[in-house]
Amino acid sequence: MSIWWSLHLRREAASVPLARRLLLGAMETAGVDPEVSFDLSVALSEACANAVEHGGDGAEGGYSEAYRVTAYLDGEKCRIEVADSGPGFAPRRGRAPAHESEESGRGLCLIEQLADHVHFRSRPGQGAVVSFDKILKWREGALLGVV
Repeated sequence: MSIWWSLHLRREAASVPLARRLLLGAMETAGVDPEVSFDLSVALSEACANAVEHGGDGAEGGYSEAYRVTAYLDGEKCRIEVADSGPGFAPRRGRAPAHESEESGRGLCLIEQLADHVHFRSRPGQGAVVSFDKILKWREGALLGVV
């Protein structure tokens, strides 16, 4: 058995904890190990925060005031995708920000550390997509666990 859900959220700070709570609730109900759930929820929060902050401004260039979160739980892994329709970005893969005081890029680095596989796709002028996977561990008696 597998489950998936998709959310269309307004680019507002309050949407970030909402997405995180929905993911945590789904994973707890399914029986995912709490440590794996926590890692994925932090990565999701970072990706959502990026979409909220950098996903564009409705007043500039006609960018959407919304972004999309899709999550798939399927036996062995969870895949999460966060897509916005902002200006896109130049990812800084595998390295921390240039200066400790620099805020930009920390979220993407954290996502890379928490997930098993990460893919950044930027479509200049059309938005960005951050997708990441993590191999799941299951609690004893989990609803969706691998048999």
